Amino acid sequence: MTRHLSLDGKTVARGAALTVLLAAAALAHADPAGMRTYRTLAMTAGGERIAAVEAVEGEARMGPRIVVRDTATGRIASTWQKADCAPCRLESLAWSPDQKTLAAVVADPRAGTAAVVLVRDGRVTPLATIRGVAGTVRWSPDGRQVAFLATVGAKKLTGAVEAGARQVGEIGLAQDEDEQRIAIVPAAGGDYRLVSPADTFVYEYDWTPDGKGFVVTSAQGNGDNNWWIATLGHVDAASGRLRVIAAPHMQMNMPHVSPDGRTVAFIGGLMSDFGSVGGDVYTVPLEGGEPVDVTPDYKGTFNGITWRGKELLASVLGGSDAGIAAIDPAARSARMLWQAPVGLSAGRDGRVVFSADGRVAASVTEDFEHAPRIVAGRLPELVPITRDNDGFLPQVAARSIGWTNDGFDVQGWLLGPRSVEAGRTYPMIVQVHGGPAAAASPRYVAAGDNGNPLVRDLVKEGYFVFMPNPRGSYGQGAAFTRANRRDFGGGDWRDILAGVDAVIARAPIDGNRLGLMGHSYGGFMTMWGVTHNQRFKAAVAGAGIANWISYYGQNGIDQWMVPYFGATMYDDPAVYRAASPIASIKAARTPTFIYVGERDVECPPAQSFEFWHGLKAMGVPTTLLVYDGEGHAFRRPENQRDLRAREVAWFNKYLE
Repeated sequence: MTRHLSLDGKTVARGAALTVLLAAAALAHADPAGMRTYRTLAMTAGGERIAAVEAVEGEARMGPRIVVRDTATGRIASTWQKADCAPCRLESLAWSPDQKTLAAVVADPRAGTAAVVLVRDGRVTPLATIRGVAGTVRWSPDGRQVAFLATVGAKKLTGAVEAGARQVGEIGLAQDEDEQRIAIVPAAGGDYRLVSPADTFVYEYDWTPDGKGFVVTSAQGNGDNNWWIATLGHVDAASGRLRVIAAPHMQMNMPHVSPDGRTVAFIGGLMSDFGSVGGDVYTVPLEGGEPVDVTPDYKGTFNGITWRGKELLASVLGGSDAGIAAIDPAARSARMLWQAPVGLSAGRDGRVVFSADGRVAASVTEDFEHAPRIVAGRLPELVPITRDNDGFLPQVAARSIGWTNDGFDVQGWLLGPRSVEAGRTYPMIVQVHGGPAAAASPRYVAAGDNGNPLVRDLVKEGYFVFMPNPRGSYGQGAAFTRANRRDFGGGDWRDILAGVDAVIARAPIDGNRLGLMGHSYGGFMTMWGVTHNQRFKAAVAGAGIANWISYYGQNGIDQWMVPYFGATMYDDPAVYRAASPIASIKAARTPTFIYVGERDVECPPAQSFEFWHGLKAMGVPTTLLVYDGEGHAFRRPENQRDLRAREVAWFNKYLE
């Protein structure tokens, strides 16, 4: 007899014959060619149409493609493709207020340019081109102007996860800093003009309803580093004057102005990376004041918001489920409209897109066993409107695992083979997510390079993979996310170990064949784990942090550390030293493969060198690989494939 672990965690007996059929079906769908991806959704105000950037894996790449679909049926209404530029990327989409024209940003990495274009009835009109980087296109309320974020003469791609500029010559000159500014161009055509101040990096923005200005999150100086001290402000469209609305001691994302123009809503909380959004929802008067938490003590994490009348609609992660909630700011209450154990995505502006009246919603959903699809409908009913990926069968079995530790409710995901042999136990890899303010959430494990290919490869080799969401993660509320402040490697590590025990009690895991891995914060936790526990027999530490003391002066984003450690390293070195794996290097015994990007701004290679050197000095089997030209996020497919092969080989060598 074999066992099949289903998504809902139930274990169902299956016969050997069915096992053979499942294996044959999986092989029949092993070729990933034809799997469709959907990114950057945009919905018309009336909710009748959805635009998305779509691609088909295995298809000859001609250039980025916009597909417009009927919201009710998924039927394709029109398609536009920039066929003359295979490496080009579509960075943003937005419908005009009259619902007839799409604005988009097309980036051409070969030319080093970014263009704002208008697409209508399959025809494209160039609107503005800059030499540099652009994104986040938004129409003015009257439809006469288009705004976008522009970094003219950019020295690197926007964001600290991207490969950093070469550090040569005199360092730290003000003129060397990239400046991301709001630009405006007439929709009828003409020259664009930069609006926001030249010395200020704008992270996010939204038009005010009167079309006379913008609400922004921004900071002066280095854009990679200073998001953690960004303020909420208002930029006058005519003069460019910036007025600070609020400067709370928290990270802020997705500012939006209420339809009456009086109130700004944003997501605020403790966040470790720009773009990794999570927290409570706050409001503050546009004229300025003290922000108010309108979702206090909510046992979940909000990661997208938009105004609809006097209410807010929000996407939320609550434990294993993603959902859509309606928030009443006056009553400071939230009610769930829809939820499911899936991953949600729609683009950089949030996880869900809505019609102007908030009644129609759409998103891209997927889980570990089911490939991406667009779902849409009138809330609270969302139904699939694309069927392109229905033929792709599950490659793994997945279940949500919950446990308690130190009074906290903790959740994680266990992935494994579709069938297991009775009486056999399996090795397990514990994969710790980055952040720490993030979460492991459902993402399809495909047969190809899209969607969790490392997990796919590990499961094919006979491993279970456990993805815990310890304290510091999203999904259990703001207090849970804050619970690892000044305690890196403490309660979060105990949560992970307790989760391993919970998994072993419920699944056929060999507790003597455990591996540990992670990237970024997960890389730090791996370094911490192998210097504080002998339970793991092999480890892979990616872009980790070995020594918080030296790291403080090496990385390009030191501002993120103060909210977590409570002080700078210069003011309280003891708390940084106490969390440093290198201080316990003599306890290390676990063979550890270490890797890092050569131009990593967030976790510089020096940290990986330091840990590698320490392991070598202790006689611990180790190797270090530095990937040429890569940043914190690896972008080159050939490097991604090479890394996966090395990771699997490392675990196979020491966990056989």
